[in-house]
Amino acid sequence: MPRLFGTDGIRGVANVDLKPTLAYALGRATAKRLVGARGALVVGQDTRRSGDMFVAAITAGATSLGSDVHQVGVVPTPALAFLAGEGQFAAGIMVSASHNPADDNGLKVLDHDGLKLDDAIEDELEQLIWRAEELGAVPNAELGRAIPAGDLLDRYRHHRMGLARTIPAGGLRVVLDCANGSGCAVGPEILRASGATVDVIHAEPDGVNINVHSGATDPVSLAQEVLERGADVGFALDGDADRLIAVDAAGNVVDGDQVLGILALDRLERNVLPGGGLVVSVLSNGGLQAAVEAAGGHVVRTPVGDKYILEGMQVSGSGLGGEKSGHVIVREHTTSGDGIVTALEVLRVMCRVERPLADLAARIEMLPQQQRAIKARHKDQWEGDRVLQAAIAEAARRLGGAGRVLVRPSGTEPALRVMVEGPNEALVTELADTLATLAGERLN
Repeated sequence: MPRLFGTDGIRGVANVDLKPTLAYALGRATAKRLVGARGALVVGQDTRRSGDMFVAAITAGATSLGSDVHQVGVVPTPALAFLAGEGQFAAGIMVSASHNPADDNGLKVLDHDGLKLDDAIEDELEQLIWRAEELGAVPNAELGRAIPAGDLLDRYRHHRMGLARTIPAGGLRVVLDCANGSGCAVGPEILRASGATVDVIHAEPDGVNINVHSGATDPVSLAQEVLERGADVGFALDGDADRLIAVDAAGNVVDGDQVLGILALDRLERNVLPGGGLVVSVLSNGGLQAAVEAAGGHVVRTPVGDKYILEGMQVSGSGLGGEKSGHVIVREHTTSGDGIVTALEVLRVMCRVERPLADLAARIEMLPQQQRAIKARHKDQWEGDRVLQAAIAEAARRLGGAGRVLVRPSGTEPALRVMVEGPNEALVTELADTLATLAGERLN
């Protein structure tokens, strides 16, 4: 039986392969392992229509074992992490599929520090999920309570607005794309607290339009709006606001690697990057590593997933880490990816050096890199396919020592992911297309 937990919680198509019965079982398992009777759990959700259904199921499961459930409503994932780590709660669950399509949803469990769980604890929860009905029950007088707790979001809002007020962004014009997701709840007012003029797009969630032609995974409309409005910078959140992709004044996309480079180089120049280290995933561009090393820093690489980025930061003592996808962790402010904080930090650098985003991004010269996601029913069998393995080896040989091929099963979708990187753009594209086509043929 495949593992329930992927790189970012439990994901699936809502009401199809991710059913409310599973959320109910997770609520019971979380109450049993992390909360306990008379303890409290905090639960949030993004703007998907299925969110209410899953929150209700989690609540039923946890309260059936005596745990109170504080329902915060629609919040960014980093806000839920912030609340879970304040000390009032034994754990948190975020109902969100982040950047995935609206039909998907996900269940992310956080501990009492607001951190994603270690793999070993996820495995324990999984075992409890499978035997959820064996976990007992409590009598009526000991049942947990479902507690409306939307006002808790103010704690996150006030903290982040305090960060924003330290940035002298008056005079800058910003376009913020909220992806019709949970960033709508707080993102605009937090950015406006910096003094910047903020125009907001894709901030009318209806339960089905989250991430549709918008947000960090599709910044085309953001680029158009930046150009049409003559803005200085554009920021695109994803559906749960834990990612950020930027757009410069000319409409060019500045991805997570370049954002990380901008923040890292600024900290290296000010000698405030602990140990000179930047933690990134195996997918991050070699050009980012070269830029950081040329500035006197060093790069630590981890598996894909922001919880592994944080683990790498904790082990290495680094204060900055993240992924090409736009998950950025700034340890002085947060222990999770937070697109709103990342936007504030980019504005901080722009204001400090008084240079446009395009100039800052140009300091990190990216190597040509192509990524492919191939729908694959047998995604976990890629290492056992000799034909595919031979093609991967041949691709690596053709790239030589200056390039990389990385193949891995997705932790959030039924897909195989292929990344090819090297100095020759045409060759990189050719090899990525060839491997993607072959993988689709061999693994379906």
